[in-house]
Amino acid sequence: MPLAVKRVLAAARGQGVRPAAGLVAGWLVEPVAEATRQVWVWGAGHVGRALVAVLAHLPGVAVTWVDISAERFPGGVPEGVTVVPVGDPALLADHAPVGAEHLVVTYSHALDLELCHRLLARGFRSLGLIGSATKWARFRSRLGALGHSGEAVARIRCPIGDPGLGKHPQAIAVGVAAEFLRGAMAFRGEMRA
Repeated sequence: MPLAVKRVLAAARGQGVRPAAGLVAGWLVEPVAEATRQVWVWGAGHVGRALVAVLAHLPGVAVTWVDISAERFPGGVPEGVTVVPVGDPALLADHAPVGAEHLVVTYSHALDLELCHRLLARGFRSLGLIGSATKWARFRSRLGALGHSGEAVARIRCPIGDPGLGKHPQAIAVGVAAEFLRGAMAFRGEMRA
């Protein structure tokens, strides 16, 4: 391997980025592995199922799917999805990767609130919550009462997806996937900078 190629690769590794694609000393330098994004979907109801069906097939995405029991998950979970049935999902939030992206779509407002509370304390790359303006107003107030700053709470996206597409689970999933892909494009731009 030519010294110029070694230098390009070493510089990229040293900066924690992928090298830019191009010719270096007659060699094609092209990153072959995308950065993996960790996505945690909390809830295996209609919206959770629609989200996983879309997100699981995106390149560079690792999906972890959490709910209260194995019976809540459908048969035929997409390949590569890690299914985690756990009696109290909120306890698992304390062990989620800090750089993960979370989508909270459970059957229970109380569980949604506890997950948001724990994930705010844990840290995350992004956190989306399904809900109405009324639910979000209540959650902002309750999360503030639990000691979270307004700035921290404002990092939560609620509602998720594109409200203009409607409330059908697949419409929500399409809106979330569009946001997700825009985020992936921004992430690739950060990696190139």
